[in-house]
Amino acid sequence: MVVLGIDPSLTGLGWCVHDGRALGKERVVAKGRVGTPSTKNFVWRNRFLRDYIHQLLVDHPVEAVGSESPPFGESFSEGLYGLFVYVNEAIYLHRKDVVYFDPGRVKLLAKMDPGVRKGKMDKVDMVEAAKAETGIKRWSHDEADAYIVARSTARFWDLFHGRIMEDDLTPSERQTFLAIHTFERGKNKGKTVRKGILYKEGDRFYRWSLLTEV
Repeated sequence: MVVLGIDPSLTGLGWCVHDGRALGKERVVAKGRVGTPSTKNFVWRNRFLRDYIHQLLVDHPVEAVGSESPPFGESFSEGLYGLFVYVNEAIYLHRKDVVYFDPGRVKLLAKMDPGVRKGKMDKVDMVEAAKAETGIKRWSHDEADAYIVARSTARFWDLFHGRIMEDDLTPSERQTFLAIHTFERGKNKGKTVRKGILYKEGDRFYRWSLLTEV
């Protein structure tokens, strides 16, 4: 499955087109990073990046898109959410199915197995993960994040469509896609919450390919 992964940022938006059927360097069809000048107003910057994503979707025949979602409550979260909306406008207009990963889950997915790769994942770690998986030596940290998003997007939709099963998932993927938590104490004792992305259509993923209205 060929997907586009996006790491939205006004100063350095990372992107990666990933072919989940390929191996090594061949899985990275294309990648890049684009920024906007701080001297421009935020509307101009958002529109520029929206149009940039639009052109990527014109240039590359991707089947689905994945995007890192903004970390709410952190510095400039409102601005990042604005960019997130603009980027998703381009995805929506192209009727591409989309899935969202918050920053913590992107780092978890980069680990593959949190029981083996413990501790925090900083920018250098994300770049090293992309290098190790692809054999490509030059990555910006924005591109590396976009690669992890793209790789994970392909795996999510393969699971959704039944092309892979739960047993095929890495521990990090299983936790991200399928996590279920049952409370063992307190007022919610016995209550089960489905926390995995697979259970959150209309929130963490959308099948916009099924829409017919403009």
